[in-house]
Amino acid sequence: MKNSGRTPRRLVVKVGTSSLVGDGGSLDRSKVENLVDQLAKIKRDGRDVILVSSGAIRAGMEKMGIAKRPKNIPELQASAAIGQGYLMQIYSELFSRYEVVPAQVLLTRDDFHNRVRYLNARNTMHTLLRFGALPIVNENDTVATEEIRFGENDTLSALVAASVDADLLLNLSDVEGLYDSDPRNSKECRLIEEVREITSEIEAIAGKSGPCGSGGMRSKIDAARIAVNSGVRMMIALASRPNVIIDAAAGKNVGTLFLAPPAGLSHRKRWIAFGNRTKGRVIINEGAKKMVSTGGKSLLAAGIVGCEGTFDVGDLVAVVDESGRQIACGLTNYTSDEIELIKGKRSSEIEKILGYKYFDEVIHRDNLVLGV
Repeated sequence: MKNSGRTPRRLVVKVGTSSLVGDGGSLDRSKVENLVDQLAKIKRDGRDVILVSSGAIRAGMEKMGIAKRPKNIPELQASAAIGQGYLMQIYSELFSRYEVVPAQVLLTRDDFHNRVRYLNARNTMHTLLRFGALPIVNENDTVATEEIRFGENDTLSALVAASVDADLLLNLSDVEGLYDSDPRNSKECRLIEEVREITSEIEAIAGKSGPCGSGGMRSKIDAARIAVNSGVRMMIALASRPNVIIDAAAGKNVGTLFLAPPAGLSHRKRWIAFGNRTKGRVIINEGAKKMVSTGGKSLLAAGIVGCEGTFDVGDLVAVVDESGRQIACGLTNYTSDEIELIKGKRSSEIEKILGYKYFDEVIHRDNLVLGV
């Protein structure tokens, strides 16, 4: 067992539904107790701990005696509404044995889209940690539909870890980590213990390494990209491995570790890059690509050859080269219609063309994030 580096002082642990239920599909009390026991021990050592927990829908099904998972959104949301309180009741009861106070935090992706709501959630999380509470985060499945369909807790855990400046995101799963091939089909598959950079090869491996949880291995790679670009290491590990959380908190590598660069994105640029969804694309020429990528410059209208989609001022857009490869994303100062009129023009010509000028830059460098 390799050492993963520094011992994390602030740890985010993500656990999926499959790691909380037994063979019959109901919540396995012993699994939840084991999870709580490990988290409480780490907290007793003076660490900050945040749990991102799935399981509300399954808990609601169990409470109402529903054997088969509902397929329509209203029934899924109703199950989540019933199950979230039941799940928190279980966590509260178990954590009380260790005199740990859990705090429920329900979020949706929309809470990360809005800058004010994002900052409020971040401040609340920091305050809970300062109070000595243990935040238990879940998606607000009673109002969110896309999250239910796509299993967004991988992404949610990475966004939470980035927002609170965690040292490590431990993504507990039903596999030991990322393999170089599907372990169900190959006896020769090898566990990849360390990933220094998320390359196209790593993405390809994730696509063929087999399912894992509701989001699949690919969603875990997407979560790792958010984490490491925010300066947070992420580890995928087997939830049922004995003392998996305690060992990870001790600095041991218990699965696949994704390393983070020494300096991650600023909080504002984390929000720009990962808290929003792009509304369209701005296509730039080679000269602008060089200035933006290596020159640290803002994106000007002169370097733009076109745009795709319909977007407004302040929306997040992808910045792509003429081959369609994304090189950055950023918040635009002009609408898609305005950019179509001023593309290829000098900044000094904007007011003459539009009759007004908001800014010289279409995307200012402070609102531009490279490599995502």
